[in-house]
Amino acid sequence: MKINANGISINYQIDGPEGAPWIIFSNSLITNLTMWNDQVAALKDSFRILRYDQRGHGGTEAPAGKYSFDVLTQDVIALMDALSIKRAHFCGISMGGMTALFLAQRHADRFDRIIPCDCGPASTPQSAAQWKERIDLGAEKGMEALVEPTMGRWFPPDVLATKAPVLDKVRGMIRTTPYNGFAGCAYALSDFDLKPGLAGIKNPVLLICGTKDATYPGIQAINAAVPGSKLVNLEGAGHISSVEQPENFTRAVRDFIKG
Repeated sequence: MKINANGISINYQIDGPEGAPWIIFSNSLITNLTMWNDQVAALKDSFRILRYDQRGHGGTEAPAGKYSFDVLTQDVIALMDALSIKRAHFCGISMGGMTALFLAQRHADRFDRIIPCDCGPASTPQSAAQWKERIDLGAEKGMEALVEPTMGRWFPPDVLATKAPVLDKVRGMIRTTPYNGFAGCAYALSDFDLKPGLAGIKNPVLLICGTKDATYPGIQAINAAVPGSKLVNLEGAGHISSVEQPENFTRAVRDFIKG
């Protein structure tokens, strides 16, 4: 389904019984709302689930230009307002995890429990240069050129070697992401800093991260900075831990929300 919010058409899907507690799922860069299929299947009997495509991803409109986390967080609040959702739990991975933490800093009253996954606290000059290289590569050769380099960063070699069908689904999400959406969000990822507001977060926070993810040291730093936060380590998992270890990931989410 689609709805106009914050000046764009946002693609979303709702599952679960009316009246159940809301939980919102937010995707990573160059994926879409279908990345949460396993979580929805496991949780839809107990929760009212909203998953949406981040700006420029999946079926959501992809305006040209640089995006920012200011805009990405505004998209969430506008979507909630358009759907008359007053308060929800929020779970996001990678870019969606940073979105979760910015929402906790700026709109704490709209959320209950926050679950940021596989994400870091800030961009660095090195990461900004890497994002520029990827933006330029996509502009020159198209999204197909980003597929295998991205898979190599996201998944450990032993996981890639399994050739599991879900890996091809992830490849499909990468190659079908609109370039404008990739580039716009990549600019947001190349210039952000969550650190100043982490100590002031009041919502209950559960962090989830694969121990083989490059962001693991970063999420440990977030855990140290956010008062009362807890960190669940998914042993051996890489960057998209919700896809790689769906049962362990979903169990952690369910236990935290019901706890």
